[in-house]
Amino acid sequence: MHIAVDIGASSGRLVSGELKDGKLVIQEIHRFANGYQKQGDHHCWDIDHLEEQILRGLEIAKQQGITKCTLGIDTWAVDYVLLGKDGERLRDVIAYRDSRTDGVMEQVWEKVSKSEIYRKTGIQYQSFNTIYQLFTESEELIQKTDTILLVPDYLHYRLTGKKVMEATNASTMQLLDPHTKDFNADLLALTGFHSEQFAPLIEAGTIIGELHELLNKQYDLPVCTVIAVGSHDTASAIAGVPASGEEWAYLSSGTWSLIGTERKQPILENSSLEKNFTNEWGINNTYRYLKNIIGMWVIQEIRRVYHVDYNFSEMVEAAKQTDLKQVASVNLNDARFLKPDNMIEELQDYCRETDQYVPTSIGELSLTVFHNLAIAYSEALKELEALTGESIQTLHIVGGGSQNAVLNQLTADYSGLHIVAGPTEATALGNMIVQMIAAGELDSLDAGRQLIRKSFPVEIFTPASQDTIEKNRRTVHDS
Repeated sequence: MHIAVDIGASSGRLVSGELKDGKLVIQEIHRFANGYQKQGDHHCWDIDHLEEQILRGLEIAKQQGITKCTLGIDTWAVDYVLLGKDGERLRDVIAYRDSRTDGVMEQVWEKVSKSEIYRKTGIQYQSFNTIYQLFTESEELIQKTDTILLVPDYLHYRLTGKKVMEATNASTMQLLDPHTKDFNADLLALTGFHSEQFAPLIEAGTIIGELHELLNKQYDLPVCTVIAVGSHDTASAIAGVPASGEEWAYLSSGTWSLIGTERKQPILENSSLEKNFTNEWGINNTYRYLKNIIGMWVIQEIRRVYHVDYNFSEMVEAAKQTDLKQVASVNLNDARFLKPDNMIEELQDYCRETDQYVPTSIGELSLTVFHNLAIAYSEALKELEALTGESIQTLHIVGGGSQNAVLNQLTADYSGLHIVAGPTEATALGNMIVQMIAAGELDSLDAGRQLIRKSFPVEIFTPASQDTIEKNRRTVHDS
C-alpha cells in the first residue's frame, strides 16, 4: 500500500493507492484545510497543523486496515523552515505571498544582473522565490540558523528525524546550478547564508527512513517507510501525466497554471529568460521547462468575495450559460492580480481603466477569466514551440482545473491542439508511482504513466471549426 500526502495552498489530503487486477486503485483517506494567516507582521503557514493532520490521516489509515505502507509528501514550492542547533523552529513559516519580498528582486538585480542569475540557475523570476525571501532575513537570524529545510523536507524531518532536501523542490529556490547540481556560490553569498546550512540534496525516489519511534508511541500508526517523491507538487503532477511518445505538452491546472514540456537539457538563453520560462528539476534527471501562469487563483478569489456562495462547478456552468458579445482582454499575470484585497473589484477596475466592458455577474466574471486564461495558454504554447524548436500536437491538462469543460474547450479552440483532460488526481498519482518505482513495483516512469493511462479515464477536446475560433477571437476586445 502507498499513501500520497498532497498539500496545496488551500487544502491537503492523504490518498492511498494499490495495484488491483493490473490497475492502480486510489482512495482518499483524509482531507484537511490549509491556508496562511497574519501572525504579527507576516502572513504565515500553520506548519504544526499540517504535521498533525498527516499523523491524523495515518491513524485513519490504520483504522481502515492499512498496517504497512510507504508514504511520500508533496507541497508547494519556495517556502522554508529555519531550524536552530536544537533542531527546533526558530520562527513561524512565512508564506510566499507575504509582502516582505516586495521590491526585493530589484534590489538583488542591482548586485547580480537578471540575465546572470538566469544563466546560473535557469529559474524564472517570481518576486517570492526563495533567494529573495532569504535576502530579507536578519543577520541575527542567519547566525542562529543551523539548518534550512523547505516545507516538505521539514515534514519529512518531523516524521523521520532525517534532514534532507529533495531536489525537484530545491531547484525552485533560484540558488542551484543545473550543470553542477549544487549551490551557486555567488548567488548564495547574496543571501548571507552558506551551503552548510542547507540539508543535503537527494533525488526523488530516495528512501528517507521509517517513522520516528516517538511518533509510534504517541499515535496508532501503520508501519511506514517515508520515500522522497517529487516533493514540489508540480513535479509529482507532471510525473502523473498519462502521456506517451513525443510532441506533447502539459498543463498542471490548479491555483497556478504550469504549462510546459519535459526535457533532458535546460534552456538558459536570453530568449528563454525574456519569455520567463523556468528550468525546474524534474524526476529522473529531467527538467520541467515551463511557464507559470496565474491560474485558478483568480477564480478562487472571485468565489471568495462574491456576494453569493457559488461552488466551482456552478461558476463553470454560469460561464457556459453566459453569452458575452465582448469579453475584456485582461493580462491576468499583471502583478495587481497576485494578492488584491478584492479580486472582483481589481478585475473590474482593470476593465474600466482600459475602456473595456466591465463584467458584473458570476457568469460574466468567470467567462472573462476563462477566455483570458485560454489565450494565455495558447500564447505560452506558441512560445514553447519557438523556444524548444519542437512541435506540439497534444496538450495534457491535469489537476483540478482539468474538470473545467468551458476552459478546456476554449483552450483547444485558441491553441488548435488536441486536449486530453485528466486525471484530476495527477499529483497524488505521480507521487505514488515514484513510491512504487522505489519499492520495486514499477521499473520506470514510462511504466508508471502507462499504468495511469490504463487505470483512469480522460476526456478529449478538439478544436472547434475555424469559424467558431474566429468568432471567439473577435469576442475578446483588443485593448
